[in-house]
Amino acid sequence: MKNISRRNFLQVCGLGIVAAAGASALSGCGGGDTGSGSTSSSDSKLEAIKSRGKLNCGVKADVLGYGYLNTETNEYEGLEIDLCYQIAAAVLGVSYDEAKEKKLCEFTTVTPKTRGPLIDNDSLDIVCATYTITPEREEDWDFSTSYRTDSVGIMVMKSSGIAEMADFDGKIIGVSQGSTTKDAILTMFEEKGIDATPEFKEYPDYPSINSALESGNIDAFAMDRSTLNTYMNDQKELVQPDIEFGTQDYGIATKKGSDLSDVVEETVTSLLDDGWMDEEITTWLGASA
Repeated sequence: MKNISRRNFLQVCGLGIVAAAGASALSGCGGGDTGSGSTSSSDSKLEAIKSRGKLNCGVKADVLGYGYLNTETNEYEGLEIDLCYQIAAAVLGVSYDEAKEKKLCEFTTVTPKTRGPLIDNDSLDIVCATYTITPEREEDWDFSTSYRTDSVGIMVMKSSGIAEMADFDGKIIGVSQGSTTKDAILTMFEEKGIDATPEFKEYPDYPSINSALESGNIDAFAMDRSTLNTYMNDQKELVQPDIEFGTQDYGIATKKGSDLSDVVEETVTSLLDDGWMDEEITTWLGASA
């Protein structure tokens, strides 16, 4: 697990970040700055979280290694769950270990359709759920620096007879509602000159897509490769995995202009620089950054 020096560093860093963010919020209250980053005390996310004593986090419950609800322990686990505790530690001025021990995060399972609205209506403080950073989304929400990069894959049953991308002509590919996967596939087909016109069918969650694939209702399951790893087994395979496309940069989303956004950004940056994220990736995903 994490060594003492790293915990001490993160605790001090977290306290410094909160202090700086608090000073920034106060100066915003007293001045006439109307920029998107300024908030009044009544609108302060940091103050609301500290008053509540917990960080409300939107996470995945079905992506192994990132956000997964362990049915045996009924606890969320994964890289993104640990990352939420680091944010909570920074905001609440405690150590990472204390944030985990005292369960200072309240987790809510989100889907591509619910994550944005739950930030907007203040039900969630952050969304840390394999949330891909795009220019369009950055217009509506603040995003941290990317903490992990992935790419899209297309998974099929080995018995399907689908061996290459061109074989998807006329086939049905299952994707998640609100995801960027469909556009990524079509862009890749165009760039690679692949003459195939598949049909896309949207589903509300990943287990539904996987069930549809296994029952033969669709021909393929397309999503970030990290997600597909959760559902991979001896009967399934990726089609032409050497073709990497649809790069996905995952970031933590917060309400646009929130005073929480700077704390999240500084925490993620510190964890990347200090090596903590590399260790988490190795621990949960069995891979180096």
